[in-house]
Amino acid sequence: MDEIKKLTIKEWNADDRPREKMLAKGIGALSDAELLAILISTGTKSQSALDLARAVLSSADNNLHLLGKRTISDLIKIGGIGEAKAVTIMAALELGRRRSNADLERTEVRTYTDVSKIMQPIIGDLPHEEFWVMFLNRSNRVIDKVLISSGGVSGTTVDVRIIMKKAIERLASSLILVHNHPSGNLTPSAEDKNLTKRIADAAKFFGINVVDHVIIADKKYYSFAEYGLM
Repeated sequence: MDEIKKLTIKEWNADDRPREKMLAKGIGALSDAELLAILISTGTKSQSALDLARAVLSSADNNLHLLGKRTISDLIKIGGIGEAKAVTIMAALELGRRRSNADLERTEVRTYTDVSKIMQPIIGDLPHEEFWVMFLNRSNRVIDKVLISSGGVSGTTVDVRIIMKKAIERLASSLILVHNHPSGNLTPSAEDKNLTKRIADAAKFFGINVVDHVIIADKKYYSFAEYGLM
């Protein structure tokens, strides 16, 4: 029996090529693997771009949320995915996070649920810890949100002076502290509680109120205010 030749994407039926399929049927007609294949662009001698895309998804159990937790180092362990392709995938995932958050800017924040809607897409699936501050005006609308520090899996260092400087520069009336726990454990540590008190005491000197400290882990969250810790 003659060996079956493996077709490259260029040799496929036009309806099966991701780019052509998107142009003909719209982007909604593409699967996650096909969208990734467009980003990956080229394959290898033995694998098409779509094969590589499927391998990338498979490495995250075909779950985009889990894929968002992957690092460049994780991605380049996949055969056929080099640094350039890994960077492209990571950039696309980050754009997705930012887009999901863009419509929530300048919104009124009243509860920890509002905070979670804004911040979960940004830090909920990160493999490392980040500490952010949301700056609010007198109407409890978001003036800005700023990454204060980024650390490892179990913690990050926060400089209270930097937070105060940024709050004064933005003429903020109140602050909401937000950080993530990559471990998935929502319980605040002793350091989390101590840091919250230090920031609240410093802010009080400038007439600024620290409204809440929200810990996010995946799609779950813990509110200091809800549990009477503010």
